[in-house]
Amino acid sequence: MTKPSLTELLHAAVTAVGGAERPGQVTMAQAVAEAIDDGSHLLVQAGTGTGKSLGYLVPALAHGERVVVATATLALQRQLVERDLPRTVDALHPLLRRRPEFAMLKGRSNYLCLHRLHEGVPQDEEEGLFDQFEAAAPTSRLGQDLLRLRDWADETESGDRDDLTPGVSDRAWSQVSVSSRECLGASKCAYGAECFAETARERAKLAEVVVTNHALLAIDAIEGAPVLPQHEVLIVDEAHELVSRVTGVATGELTPGQVNRAVRRAAKLVDEKAADQLQTAAEGFEKLMELALPGRLEEIPEDLGYALMALRDAARTVVSAIGATRDKSVQDEDAVRKQALASVETVHDVAERIVNGSEWDVVWYERHDRFGASLRVAPMSVSGLLREKLFADRSVTLTSATLKLGGDFNGVGASLGLAPEGTEGDDLPQWKGVDVGSPFDYRKQGILYVAKHLARPARDGDRTDMLEELTELIQAAGGRTLGLFSSMRAAQLAAEELRTRIPEFPILLQGEETLGELIKSFGADPRTCLFGTLSLWQGVDVPGPSCQLVVMDKIPFPRPDDPLMSARQKAVEDAGGNGFMAVAATHAALLMAQGAGRLVRATGDRGVVAVLDQRLATARYGSYLKASLPDFWFTTDRNQVRRSLAAIDVAARQTEADAAAD
Repeated sequence: MTKPSLTELLHAAVTAVGGAERPGQVTMAQAVAEAIDDGSHLLVQAGTGTGKSLGYLVPALAHGERVVVATATLALQRQLVERDLPRTVDALHPLLRRRPEFAMLKGRSNYLCLHRLHEGVPQDEEEGLFDQFEAAAPTSRLGQDLLRLRDWADETESGDRDDLTPGVSDRAWSQVSVSSRECLGASKCAYGAECFAETARERAKLAEVVVTNHALLAIDAIEGAPVLPQHEVLIVDEAHELVSRVTGVATGELTPGQVNRAVRRAAKLVDEKAADQLQTAAEGFEKLMELALPGRLEEIPEDLGYALMALRDAARTVVSAIGATRDKSVQDEDAVRKQALASVETVHDVAERIVNGSEWDVVWYERHDRFGASLRVAPMSVSGLLREKLFADRSVTLTSATLKLGGDFNGVGASLGLAPEGTEGDDLPQWKGVDVGSPFDYRKQGILYVAKHLARPARDGDRTDMLEELTELIQAAGGRTLGLFSSMRAAQLAAEELRTRIPEFPILLQGEETLGELIKSFGADPRTCLFGTLSLWQGVDVPGPSCQLVVMDKIPFPRPDDPLMSARQKAVEDAGGNGFMAVAATHAALLMAQGAGRLVRATGDRGVVAVLDQRLATARYGSYLKASLPDFWFTTDRNQVRRSLAAIDVAARQTEADAAAD
């Protein structure tokens, strides 16, 4: 029997999921197949509606080697495992004459821990464990969540937190889960044979396709101990998120609360001298943190250096002492010991990292209204790490609707550790960028409007003119507005003001309900508007008439006092580059491209992306930002936009009336 062609396989898969083949999808599948076959790397921009998941799954399954697919969001993981993969495998089975297995794998703390559930949580203040179910009043929210978790444990096959609907609070979940450092290990645990996390790992070892998240991919790359099974092909979807997720995993934090927790956990397991040394170091650190002012520490102040060295040395002593003693009087000693070790080792590692002071690290204080001060350390850049760990020994395909910023892939490529496309060199990963376009006709379906007449926005300045403009645009659109704001404060102020000005249009505000509920309510009523910040720029998929106006209050540059972004910008400038364009403008372009992508989600969608920041039309960097957005029809004519929005609103009402009449 002749081997089926990629075109035949793609046709079978697309038919199975009830889709339609699109030229961009075919181009993408061919590019992915070529990259896998010759072991090279690919950046592929595939616009919304391309059907990109099949564009990479079909060539990956046809290849026959193990593939890891890493995504940023839970929604896409679910779509792959519950819809795309089962249907694709069924469709390809007769043609490939084999049935590829697939599995989902996440970090250990995402799975319910049976040891924690049945034996209780190691208690911080006293010896032994406490029964979290007894401790929480059954009528409290925590108590109800824990009772539901206990019932769920008997029926779930996966133990995966994301399969629990509705979900539970982080506090409740922390009572029944462990980190990889706290885990006893399958061989030492009484529940090892039934462990959900171990079962997921075993399933992944046998699967041809392993679906995971960016965070686990980062842990696998950074920590050196492999968590993912050996694989020949890596596909990173939602790849525009990868750098920030890897940075998050590589970021360390110390807080007084965390250090004091480590002291309490270790106190009963070590001699008095070691416990007192850690307690004294913790008190010294806490006193300093009470005076900490937010901002970057370009050099570690002398008093902080001494406090961190004291913490590091005391933590090292405690770690050695915990390893050398046994105490049979401590109930479930192994679990108590493991939790204490995990806490103290984390304190030691972060303190040592900051004391050692790598030139590639950025250190800063943060202050939070509720949680107080924290000391944080993060890598200046993860590009070197990604170049070394991601692109060695396997073919990597990175895909997203937004990888081509300012007209090419080199900006995103640089953040991933890739030299400009086409650069030759022995130790340089070879890659190419492919833009397969979008099935949408952006010039006919959307308008990009820049409110050039508004005053230039100043940080924390009065934006009365912007609120007036926003009010008029919403009225012209008949509601149907997604408001994307550069800060939560700006979103709150706009929501308060417009609820008074135009009460006939309900305004939902991020944070007043869960994101899922907000998006559902927004999609259900066309007159409703939804205002919010970062997660809305990327996480809203509402096709149809409920979202016909996407408003950005201003260009979303990083805050000038953001320690990590400003340090990265300065590093580029010190090396002779343009720090503003490389860091701030790239950050803004990526968010704006994602935000503008909320407008057109289906072939019938029509609408306006309105940017209420004149700089997009007047500043020199405006053309770079515009080149990163879909190719909408562009205007600065406010009257033209109001007429267009009113016409779109009339058409949508007519469609709704016709549907109601049927």
